[in-house]
Amino acid sequence: MLAFVALNGGRVERRQAAGTLWPSGDDLRAAGNLRSALWRLKAAGIDLLDSDKCSLSVREHTVVDLYVLYGWAGRLISGTAGSEDLCALKWRTDALDLLPGWYDDWVLLERERVRQRLLHALEALSRQLSRVGRHAEAVESALVAVGAEPLRESAQRALIEAHLAEGNLVEALRSYDAYRGLTRRELGVGPSHELRALMKRFSESDRRPARERVVGGV
Repeated sequence: MLAFVALNGGRVERRQAAGTLWPSGDDLRAAGNLRSALWRLKAAGIDLLDSDKCSLSVREHTVVDLYVLYGWAGRLISGTAGSEDLCALKWRTDALDLLPGWYDDWVLLERERVRQRLLHALEALSRQLSRVGRHAEAVESALVAVGAEPLRESAQRALIEAHLAEGNLVEALRSYDAYRGLTRRELGVGPSHELRALMKRFSESDRRPARERVVGGV
């Protein structure tokens, strides 16, 4: 119940909470279960919810880790991240799995929403780290996103771009070849035209004679 309220913006109607968390019984039974759950929370010393006749809400000044994470992700995605946001967080793949082991419909939907937001944030983090010359951390951040979803092309592209930003064309080609093989095995298709064009552009540039690259300003 506490997780449900927190994941729904910190405030929900009692009827909504009861109906979602105890959908198999009638309204009276669900309301009774809700009252019992509130009592058990307080008895366990977890006094983090305020309740009245109509609603439940997370108490003011309660720090919810998901809200902190969402704020961090939002700043990265919008391009407003400060230097303190560009930290090489020691992510693990399971950090992207909200409430592991829970299979309620409302959890599955919220889990995917959180997962997508964090994947976008990790990709944005990788690119911003590359721009400030923190290449090792950029590669690490992109690798976490790739590890969470190997078939996600935007994550693979972030990894390839991180290698290219550091001047590691061979690493970029290795990552691209691995991704191309994966998509062909799993999906029967290759990478997108945009990703192929990116690799072709850098490969052709690297194969140009040294004198031509200097004259051309590349």
